[in-house]
Amino acid sequence: MANGKSEPTRILILGGGYVGLYTALGLQRKLRSGEASVTVVDPQPHMTYQPFLPEAAAGSIEPRHVVVPLRRTLKRCHVVTARVTGIEHARKVVTIEAPDGHVEELGYDVLVVALGSVARLLPIPGLVEHGITFRTIGEAIYLRNHVMSKLDEADSTLDPELRKRLLTFTFVGGGFAGIEALAELEDMARFATQYYKNVAPEDLRFVMVEAAGRILPEVRESLGVYTVLELEKRGIEVYLSTLAKSFEGGRVVLSDGTEFDSDTIVWTAGVKSNPVLAGSDLPLTKQGRLRATAAMRVEGLPDAWTAGDCAAVPDLSRTKDDPGAICAPNAQNAVRQARLLAKNIVTALRGGEPKDYYHKNIGSVASLGLHHGVGDVFNVKAKGFVAWAMHRAYHVKAMPTFNRKVRITIDWLTGGLFRREVISMGQINDPKAEFARVSKA
Repeated sequence: MANGKSEPTRILILGGGYVGLYTALGLQRKLRSGEASVTVVDPQPHMTYQPFLPEAAAGSIEPRHVVVPLRRTLKRCHVVTARVTGIEHARKVVTIEAPDGHVEELGYDVLVVALGSVARLLPIPGLVEHGITFRTIGEAIYLRNHVMSKLDEADSTLDPELRKRLLTFTFVGGGFAGIEALAELEDMARFATQYYKNVAPEDLRFVMVEAAGRILPEVRESLGVYTVLELEKRGIEVYLSTLAKSFEGGRVVLSDGTEFDSDTIVWTAGVKSNPVLAGSDLPLTKQGRLRATAAMRVEGLPDAWTAGDCAAVPDLSRTKDDPGAICAPNAQNAVRQARLLAKNIVTALRGGEPKDYYHKNIGSVASLGLHHGVGDVFNVKAKGFVAWAMHRAYHVKAMPTFNRKVRITIDWLTGGLFRREVISMGQINDPKAEFARVSKA
């Protein structure tokens, strides 16, 4: 065996997101029989392809089709549904908590840390009580049903102040996640108003709040300006260089003095590295990300690897001008790093020298609702339908497994033929409510 043992090398992958899934896929394809065992630990039994969450929330894609079942896909790996609560690399042990609450330890020979990031919450009054994050399929489904429920409630009330509150939708954070979620849900909601007698498109109020002076920092500034102008043409209010000060009681208070009531507050203002790392004995940067080499090894630890949002992998394409440059925490980097990471781990197991990751940026594309988009690809600007088509083509290509690629394509085709669904299924958020009501009758 590559490690000189009679038993296979135990590879433990923490996280089943982009990096975890793609690394495990690569390993199960490249490892010889009996060479190593691969275990993947994640609190969810699936990987979520986050770039498709806005379209899933808007009804353009069936939500089940934007997630990849880990057990079905990783047939040669052992999948453990549990939450990682501690890492002790000195003992080569990881502590996990299962859904039923029991805690156990898992040993390993080689560790892959792919825990990703979590929403960055700020100490804003009312945020935890009234904010909705947008990082999981559950949150996308919840947000869709929430928005549709607000239309239902507004259609059924005669109180003008309540209607105004119900039909005000606030999004905080002007990155890709926030802009795409805002644009897709605004497009869906305005389309849905045709089925409501008492709700007109002009009754809806959509607000975007961004602390920086521009949105979509991943594309050139002129395209960010274009996007703001396009959103404003659709009646969306955009507040730049503006902080959210309070959300108490659903009352939105902004740093420029603007105040209004909103029953929907979507929080997409950045991410931070998974907090589990802070309690580990692994080397971290000041930002809480794992220190890594360009080959994606954890610094000073030859049997520990990392990539993705939780890793500070040097960006070799920029280190000439900025020696401390690290790869941006985005899906493009995560997927590419994971593919090379699987090769590097196998190479190292067999005594070879792993290769450095070099990121060649091809650009970014964003959907702004049906038939609308913006993109900066290979240094070429794209707008409107062309950018929207490029967005769909790129992401369906990047979506893991042929099964999911086909299902998503069929969703788009049927959506074009029969138009999107505008049904509210808010009852799934509280399935026992009716049972409890009847039991009290």
